[in-house]
Amino acid sequence: METPRSAAHPRITIDPNICHGQPTVRGLRYPVQNVLEYLASGMTEAEILADYPDLEAEDLRACQAYAADILQVRSIFRLAS
Repeated sequence: METPRSAAHPRITIDPNICHGQPTVRGLRYPVQNVLEYLASGMTEAEILADYPDLEAEDLRACQAYAADILQVRSIFRLAS
């Protein structure tokens, strides 16, 4: 089954039947959030690609670009204490 892809982010898919609708890399059940957490934890691109051979270097960049675009769209408000 073909998973929905955005023209702006063709490597990122959102399908309610895969990972509870979370954005994933090419529908492979690798959530974008996990990839970003690996990068944030200090894993190198080479380490991630070695641990997850289904992923490609462009997938890692696609996750970062997707996250950057999501942050541009949302407004962040400070809540009163």
